[in-house]
Amino acid sequence: MSERMSDAQGGESRLGSARLTAFIATTDAPRSVAFYEKTLGLRVVSQDRFAIVFDANGTELRIQKVESLVPHPFTSLGWQVARLESVIRDLAARGVSFERYPGLPQDDLGVWSAPSGARIAWFKDPDGNLLSLAQYAR
Repeated sequence: MSERMSDAQGGESRLGSARLTAFIATTDAPRSVAFYEKTLGLRVVSQDRFAIVFDANGTELRIQKVESLVPHPFTSLGWQVARLESVIRDLAARGVSFERYPGLPQDDLGVWSAPSGARIAWFKDPDGNLLSLAQYAR
């Protein structure tokens, strides 16, 4: 690999070519497996007493098993999709509810159109982690 890490003298660290691992947490591993595998369609790679590992289209998603959790009030994970409305309808048919935010103009499906042209919708996993779907302007 061509990645460079910091040396003992405080040299430059470059991670641009390193693979990213995403982390979130759950207090109920079986419930998370059902949601991420069955509802969202991610493939389980492994499970142990510490985490559930999913393949999210080549990115490793580690859902850490914890005793207690206070979800962040902001987005923890997001997916870029090509057909936002289609994905929203599919997930809604699988029981996913999309978030509504007072003061944020959202359409009937819960989609907000950002000034950049991106269109975004939010939903929560069973632990309350805020997730998003985004379709970017072409």
